[in-house]
Amino acid sequence: MNKVAVVSDSNSGITQTEAKELGITILPMPFFAGDETYYEGINLTQEEFYQMLSENTNISTSMPVVGDVTDTWDQLLQEYDEIVHIPMSSGLSGSCETALMLAQDYDGKVQVVNNQRISVTQRQSVLDALALAKQGRGAEEIRQILERDKFESSIYIMVDTLYYLKKGGRITPAAAALGTLLKLKPVLQIQGEKLDAFAKARTVKQAKSIMIEAMKNDFVNRFRAPNGEGMYLEMAYTYDLAAAEAFKAEVQEAFPGMEIHMDPLSLSVSCHIGPGALAVACSKKLPELDN
Repeated sequence: MNKVAVVSDSNSGITQTEAKELGITILPMPFFAGDETYYEGINLTQEEFYQMLSENTNISTSMPVVGDVTDTWDQLLQEYDEIVHIPMSSGLSGSCETALMLAQDYDGKVQVVNNQRISVTQRQSVLDALALAKQGRGAEEIRQILERDKFESSIYIMVDTLYYLKKGGRITPAAAALGTLLKLKPVLQIQGEKLDAFAKARTVKQAKSIMIEAMKNDFVNRFRAPNGEGMYLEMAYTYDLAAAEAFKAEVQEAFPGMEIHMDPLSLSVSCHIGPGALAVACSKKLPELDN
């Protein structure tokens, strides 16, 4: 039985401390602010990141450095036979495509999973990969299982401000100005590769209601799980923990009996949507692990 290492990046929301506890490796995502380079969870905390945003510091995201990726793989392959590498969605970053290219030089020992996940849904894929590896499955089989079920997840995100979407070129200045004038709270969705528009709400209360109803609809019509059977329920947020806890109570009431895992949203996504965002997400349990 091959010994399989699991690697992901900090977009999963898994901290360096949690990674050590789980026995996995998390590559920190790099950020550029002024003349400085920061790494999420290494020398850039959530608090420091949002402080920079509040000071209008120009922050940009980047992919993990190629040398850091290959050095990590090389080091792990001294102890492990194979690697399952789970980057953030290829629709949101070029890091997956880069990893796929780099893996070609590793004779199949590194299997890069392209399963369109981010944040809490990416985290679940990491946990699934770890559980599959403990079952004795090889890296290639684990990749195939995760990619087979890549669209068996859903995320809805309420954005508090359109400023950061405009700044990142995700919407036009005119649309941002109109949305700000009307005080809209856009609800976005990820059900595949891209971050797409889903609905426009007038208030935070309405946006939260839209997200809960959308998730209920997904449970019934997409996943055929009206009572949440065979599903993981997840939440994420940016900066405002108190607001997130209040929303979590509402989600819990809508889905009684389901356990909810909640994490801060990854900083790479936070860069483009800013503070005050709330998200509800779900992932379908793998049949290989649903017992």
